This record gives sequence, C-alpha cells and structure tokens, in this order.
Amino acid sequence: MKKSYQSLEDNSTNNMKQVIYRKLTANILQLGFILLLTFSTTLNAQEGDPAKGKSIFNTNCASCHNLDRKMTGPALRHVEQRLADDHGLDREWIAAWIRNSAGVVKSGDAYGNQIFNEYSGTPMTAFPQLTDQDISDILAYTAQEAVVKKPETPENPNSEGATNGGTSNKIILWALALLFALLAFALVLVRRTLNRFAEAKGIEIPQKDKGLPLWKAFVQNQFLVLVTAIFFLLTSGYFVYGYLMQVGVDQGYQPVQPIHFSHKIHAGDNGIDCKYCHSSARVSKTSGIPSLNVCMNCHKSVVEYTGETTAEYSKEFYDGEIQKLYAAAGWSDADQKYTGQAQPVKWVRIHNLPDFAYFNHSQHVSVAGIQCQTCHGPVEEMEIMYQHAPLTMGWCINCHRDTEVKVQDNGYYEKIHEQLSKKYGVEKLTAAQMGGLECGKCHY
Repeated sequence: MKKSYQSLEDNSTNNMKQVIYRKLTANILQLGFILLLTFSTTLNAQEGDPAKGKSIFNTNCASCHNLDRKMTGPALRHVEQRLADDHGLDREWIAAWIRNSAGVVKSGDAYGNQIFNEYSGTPMTAFPQLTDQDISDILAYTAQEAVVKKPETPENPNSEGATNGGTSNKIILWALALLFALLAFALVLVRRTLNRFAEAKGIEIPQKDKGLPLWKAFVQNQFLVLVTAIFFLLTSGYFVYGYLMQVGVDQGYQPVQPIHFSHKIHAGDNGIDCKYCHSSARVSKTSGIPSLNVCMNCHKSVVEYTGETTAEYSKEFYDGEIQKLYAAAGWSDADQKYTGQAQPVKWVRIHNLPDFAYFNHSQHVSVAGIQCQTCHGPVEEMEIMYQHAPLTMGWCINCHRDTEVKVQDNGYYEKIHEQLSKKYGVEKLTAAQMGGLECGKCHY
C-alpha cells in the first residue's frame, strides 16, 4: 500500500511539474513575442524614408542648412552618426533640439550651448509640429552618401556652330569662288587652244574695230552722264539718310556684364517676378538696378547651380559667377557673414533714352498694367540681356496709337474715359486718343 501511494504521489508531482513547465514556457514565448513585436515596431518607426525626408528638409530646413556645406547652420550630412560618435548624443537629443533648440540651450546642455555660441548666438527655428517619423525621414535623407555628378558632355559635338564642324557658309563661298576661278581659267585655255587651231589651219580670225575708249564715249553722251549723276545722288542720299536714322538706335545691343546674370534662369526657369528685383518700376520713373543685397537674399543659400547646362554655360561657369557675386558683396561663404570688403559692380547700361525724352515706368507698369515683355521682349528666354525694341519715337507713337487703355477697375481714368469716349464715339480709347501723342507728354 505504501509503495502504491508513494508511486501515485510521485506521478502527481511529475504531472504538476509538467503543467507548470508548460505554462512557464508559454508565458516566456508570449513575452518574447511581445518584446520582439515591440522592438520591430520601434525599428520600423525609426526607419525613415529618404524621399519623404528630402521633401520635409527642403520645406523646413534648406533655408539655413545644406548637406555638405556650412550655411546659417552646420552641414547635416551624416549628422546623426557624427553626433553619436563625437558627442555621445542620440536621436532623442536631436528630436529635442529640432522641436525646441532654445529650451535645450536654457537647460545648460553642453553641446547645445556650444553650437549656439558657434553660430552667433542665433537660435534655430523651433519645429514642434514635426513628428518622430518626420525626424526619422529627415535623418534618413541626411544619412545618404553624396552623389558625385559626372561632367556633362554635349549631345551634339557640332552644336557650337559651323566653326567647329559641319559645312559653314564661308567654306561654301570659298568653294564657289574657287569653282568660278577654275571655270574662268578653263575658258582662257579653251580660247587659246581654238586660236592655235585656227592659225594652224590658216583661218583668219576677225578683229573688232577699235573705236573710242569707253570712258570717252560715256563723257560725250551728256544725257547718260546726267542720268548717272542723278542715280548716284539719290543712292548716296538714301544710304546717308538710313545711316543718320540709326544714330542713337541700339536695338540688339548686348554688352557683356562684369557678373553674368541669366534672365533665362531667374525669370524663366525659377519664375521670379521682374518687379522683385526691379521693385522701383512700380512707383518710380526708373526701374532701378537691384542692389547686391537683393541678390544675397537668395544666394546666401544658393551657392551652386544645379539646373540645366550647355557646352558654353557649364556648372563651373555659373558657380564661378556666384563666387564673383560673393566677392562684390563682401560675403564669406565659409564664415557665413559679411567681411565688410564690398566692391562696386560696374554694370553696363543696356536701355538708354535721350535726355530730352521723358519716360515713367510707374505710369506704364502700375497705371497702364503693361507687362515688362511688351518693351523688353521675352526676357525669360534671354541668357544674356539685350535691347529688344528700337525705342525710337516712331515705335512709341505706334504703341500709343494701337494700345487700348485698360479702364476697368481703374479709377484714374473713369472721368476722362467717360468724356472722351463720347467725343470719339468709341467704347475703348487708345493712349493716343487720351493725349498720348501730345509733344509735352514726352518732351518738356
């Protein structure tokens, strides 16, 4: 009996141990699964999307930061790795700095105060709206390796013009001249050969009667002399008049400026409004030459050209012109501050009216609402600016005769339009009908 009871007790103990072991194993597996799921979720949350990060970076960070160079703030390429290796800072610190850098500085954080003082004591703009995923995306973008661009080669090696390849007009002209010379030489040889054959066979070649020289015959014909003199007088008068009428007309004038400025890139590719740089055109007689500070509003951040290039205008060319701008403005890109060593830029004036002609930009731009391209041509397509219109008196008068004045929602013209429209019997008035042909409008 005792053995049976003991055996039963041992079996019961073993069964209980097995039950406890199974439950413990199940709990451990369940806990491990939860930990694994939590860890994987954390990893997924920390994994960022570089494409999304680039978009967020360009929207919020690009005005002060560049990946590879110092700007208003430090360069951010591999910033997470650098902070971890050099200062022992993790992503939590980075997130706190992005969301409230001023708070990190006030807390006495050593590296926070170091970077704050290094950049002239200027606090970084706070971005409390950025989520952990947004910050992960930004850091994923900054963790990418820099892409080294290969130098571009022109698609068409002959695109520079006829001087570097293909058949030029000069070659064609020289070929034609050589052909005519050979033809003339051949005719001379044929004539000599025929004369020799005629002499060998005893054939007499008739000689032309020698009359008066041509110039004597011409002088003796008084009518022909009179007609010729009149012809030369009229011809010379025509050319002299045409030459004098071009004095002071510089249509097509395209000087080289000390710093290359591409209207095609600024007004065309980037869509910058003309009046952003030439702001005085709205309120002043002149359109004004923008100061270098206007250029530096953008070029503090835009330090290199990243758009399309050609064989003539390469990336190195545009980057060199930006460096010329920095030198003229006295800007140190490395230190991100002005050195005080500015240099004047001797811009070459392109459009220039005579002193006795009055022209007011604000009257045309603000009151009349005329677009800049009306007078200056398609500036958004000009790599080098040039004078598009002749700017002559006749050109201005024709514009006044053809251009209808926009009076809708323009109180400046309401009263005069009502009176003159009745006088001329028209609904819309031209600038000429409103006094645009009076001498005193432009000359006084």
